[in-house]
Amino acid sequence: MTVLEICVDSLESAISAEAGGANRIELCNSLTEGGLTPSLGLIREVRSRLKIGIHVMIRPRAGDFLYSAEELAVMREDIAVAAQNGADGVALGLLTAEGDVDVERTRELIDLARPMEVTFHRAIDLARDINVAFQDVIRTGADRVLTSGAEPTAMQGRRRIGELVRAAKGRIEVMAGGGVRAENVQEIVRTTGVQELHAALRRQAPSQMKHQRRKVHLSAPGLDEHVRHVVRAADVQTLQQAIEGALSQPMQRA
Repeated sequence: MTVLEICVDSLESAISAEAGGANRIELCNSLTEGGLTPSLGLIREVRSRLKIGIHVMIRPRAGDFLYSAEELAVMREDIAVAAQNGADGVALGLLTAEGDVDVERTRELIDLARPMEVTFHRAIDLARDINVAFQDVIRTGADRVLTSGAEPTAMQGRRRIGELVRAAKGRIEVMAGGGVRAENVQEIVRTTGVQELHAALRRQAPSQMKHQRRKVHLSAPGLDEHVRHVVRAADVQTLQQAIEGALSQPMQRA
């Protein structure tokens, strides 16, 4: 069975993801910054409402994936919080200043996270050499790696993702992510042979505020405080149906 993981940063989106047929969610905060660790309150409330798997993002700040000792301490605490509040897994990723996977410190966090599952996230797509990084991720003991094949989207990187699937030889699960949509997922699945897919599927939801002070900005310039992004159950269902269609077609060799 192909697993569909939906990335969400709100209770509303988490509920919609499950209603639409997602097998698992990646629970984050601040998806506009690539996804950060969610609050304890959000983890607890989502866990109380959902029956599907919940993987919690462990990322203490936006920016690169080179973390200080102090940030690593925060990540340890966040992993413990996720475990204590019913998470099924965590997603994390650490790189060195040279752009390699930080194998030692990643392995330390993975050992701490057990028995939860661990996904090494798309930090791998920013590594110096994705093939070397892939082998290093396997050495860390991670259960899966989320990747777009070191390209902006999984569609663009589908041939590289297929190469990684074959190189894995059953040692790690390869999950394709990055711009996965109903209109391209069949090509991605047929080309790569992946068994897991990751998608955000966020749509704009205008604010219901009648009073809007447009000249004042509390966030970064260019971001509209009166627009938020949510996942809709219908979009998840459409993607699941497209995945099912892909599974009925023969796989293409990359």
